Amino acid sequence: MKRIGVFVCWCGSNIAGTVDVEKLSEEIGKMPNVAYSCNYKYTCSEPGQEMIKDAIKEHNLNRIVVAACSPRMHEPTFRKTLAGAGLNPYLLVMANLREQCSWVHHDEEKATEKSIALVRRAVQKAEFAVPLEPTTDSVTGRAMVVGAGIAGIQAALDLADSGHEVVVVEKEPTVGGRMAQLDKTFPTLDCSICILAPKMVDVSGHPNIKLYTNAEVDKLDGYVGNFTATIRKKARSVDEEECIGCGICWEKCPNSVPNKFDMGLGDRSAIYIPFPQAVPSVPVIDRDNCRYYETGKCGICQKLCPKDAVDFEQEDTFVEEEIGAVVVATGYDLYDPTRYPEYNYDKYEDIITGLHLERIMNASGPTDGKVKRPSDGKKPEHVTFIQCVGSRDSQKGHEYCSGVCCMYTAKHATYLKEHYDIDSSVFYMDVRAFKKGYEEFYRRTTDQFEADYLRGRVSRVYGEGDKLIVKGEDSMLGEQVTLETDMVVLATAVEAKPDARKVAQTMGVSYDESFFMTEAHPKLRPVETNAAGVFLAGACKGPKDIPETVAQASGAAAKAINLISKDEIENDPLIANCDTSRCSGCLRCIPVCPYSAVTEEEVTEWNHGEEVTRTAVNVNESLCAGCGTCSAACRSGAMNLRGFSNEQILAEVEAICL
Repeated sequence: MKRIGVFVCWCGSNIAGTVDVEKLSEEIGKMPNVAYSCNYKYTCSEPGQEMIKDAIKEHNLNRIVVAACSPRMHEPTFRKTLAGAGLNPYLLVMANLREQCSWVHHDEEKATEKSIALVRRAVQKAEFAVPLEPTTDSVTGRAMVVGAGIAGIQAALDLADSGHEVVVVEKEPTVGGRMAQLDKTFPTLDCSICILAPKMVDVSGHPNIKLYTNAEVDKLDGYVGNFTATIRKKARSVDEEECIGCGICWEKCPNSVPNKFDMGLGDRSAIYIPFPQAVPSVPVIDRDNCRYYETGKCGICQKLCPKDAVDFEQEDTFVEEEIGAVVVATGYDLYDPTRYPEYNYDKYEDIITGLHLERIMNASGPTDGKVKRPSDGKKPEHVTFIQCVGSRDSQKGHEYCSGVCCMYTAKHATYLKEHYDIDSSVFYMDVRAFKKGYEEFYRRTTDQFEADYLRGRVSRVYGEGDKLIVKGEDSMLGEQVTLETDMVVLATAVEAKPDARKVAQTMGVSYDESFFMTEAHPKLRPVETNAAGVFLAGACKGPKDIPETVAQASGAAAKAINLISKDEIENDPLIANCDTSRCSGCLRCIPVCPYSAVTEEEVTEWNHGEEVTRTAVNVNESLCAGCGTCSAACRSGAMNLRGFSNEQILAEVEAICL
């Protein structure tokens, strides 16, 4: 016999402020098979959970309905409560009164009426709840980190230091990412490469780390704890085992092309290492600009190499790695300011981005750390910064704030004045200096180093002689402003990488409208994803500064360590199940499954005394995420979702019709 207990939570005033909880629990208590109904101020609290346990024992309850907040928030909490009382945790049904009722209504009478309907549905569903047991799978005790910027490096080192083997895959020829391009970091003005380089060396030399640079993850198969990654190692045209990094090849190479690492401000050879501290210190040949690949002639690098490491016939290769968890740390890109034609970024050489200025100020940059105008090599006397280029602009850019622009502009203005005696003006919308030490740093920029901050947007930038004219507004004074300046620096937005969508789809991770990868829950599961076993770190999930990136990388590593340290993991039993006796073999469920969990199989059964083999489907319990798409597509009703069975759904519909 079903004996259902119903517990209505006030959630403080979140629910009780709109819903008459006393009337609700009283009405539900009149339903058939409801043996106990009550309400409590904070059901998720320890006293609230103890109340549920006591009621289960006292009233011999065998089904539980909790009417409270979103199941996403507290369903695991109440499942543990049931388990602690000796009841199967999957005999719990939750009704969401907060998000689906009290937060969206203001009329108490109607909200109470709707709440009664929602809880009645949950009670009807509980009638058909059955005990479920999770299955287990073995775990591969290795992890893979995709991306080797500061986030990937930190995650890899944390994983490796815990004693686990780590596979690191980096798309570029060297590790380091964007941080390697920076000169100084705010608010401490530490040398960026000075604090990054030791970690780059550590990730290359760690005995537990296998590093693949100039490589990409081509495919990720399997499921949580048991992934198989297919890695494409792009041809470097240099044997990494033989090369000693002597530098003869790139010194003698006759071809010269713009250096991407220096933002096109300097040149490099066709065979090159991106920057002096590159790890590994093994060059790569740019086949699009190499004379040998263009004409079949030259080959100077191969002739002069003392170790015969240059291999023009080298081809892409594929390797497979067995791993249990994945940390995605693929970083970010920068907004293209040519989408603001009024700034004339592509017309005047002296209109640059913040990253261009980083390379100019860097001692290993194209000007050896001397601040010079790209157009004529002269030292500028005045620099104008324009904030929010591509940020907080739904018309031409992105609606979101990039978070770091205010601070790196303050860093630039401070450094220009302190080390080069160059004055600065900054056009800004709002200064957002909200983290530890940031406000003090900004105040030092304006007070001690006398940067002139003008609150307003810039309407136009154009050249006049050897100067640039910046027209904008100062909204604090309510005046139009015209500045004559030597250089203009655009603080461009942080945005997702061009291949972010492809990477997310390869990893089975969801992404938002800006193509940043999304977490499972922004507050409670900030580094986990909807794909079990795949974790996120750094700017691939949204703009963030270096300290936050490092903290998040360590958090993702900790989650991955927690997973791969186990011998076995439990699979959620709330998954699809096929009744092969009812399956017609139409196979419509296979193409609609987003997790490739449904596969075709042959089943043998007896029909009128004869053994017959026919087509049906099988559900891989480790891959299935319980989305229910297959159940919706199944015409014969053979596919059922445990915990959301056809009988339960129909019972809920009938409850609404009562």
